[in-house]
Amino acid sequence: MQLKRIHHVAIIVSNYERSKDFYTRVLGCNVVEETYRAERDSYKLDLEVGGVYQIELFSFPGAPQRPSYPEARGLRHLAFSVENIEDAVNELSDKGIKVEDIRVDPITEKQYTFFQDPDGLPLELYED
Repeated sequence: MQLKRIHHVAIIVSNYERSKDFYTRVLGCNVVEETYRAERDSYKLDLEVGGVYQIELFSFPGAPQRPSYPEARGLRHLAFSVENIEDAVNELSDKGIKVEDIRVDPITEKQYTFFQDPDGLPLELYED
């Protein structure tokens, strides 16, 4: 087997409308398709990121919470590549999103920072 690329990232959200607004209006992801599945009372929202990757947002009634502290097992964070990290941080801050201080990766010497989605999922901006 040879993996070609990451196809998508799936995220279960606690409040569908709030997360839809965050990922589309705040982060600027484009909606590819939105589906309501009546048999599950669940939405599935396919989002495009930079014309390449896809995020799937799901709503499931009564989904359990997952610990989201940085060193917990499982997905650590979702990282987005940006051209200019300072511009991206300023844009998020202007939209009321709290962003950590910009750091420098000691290995790559690239700048990065973290913020959270409405459910506390750690998201990273990485200047590439």
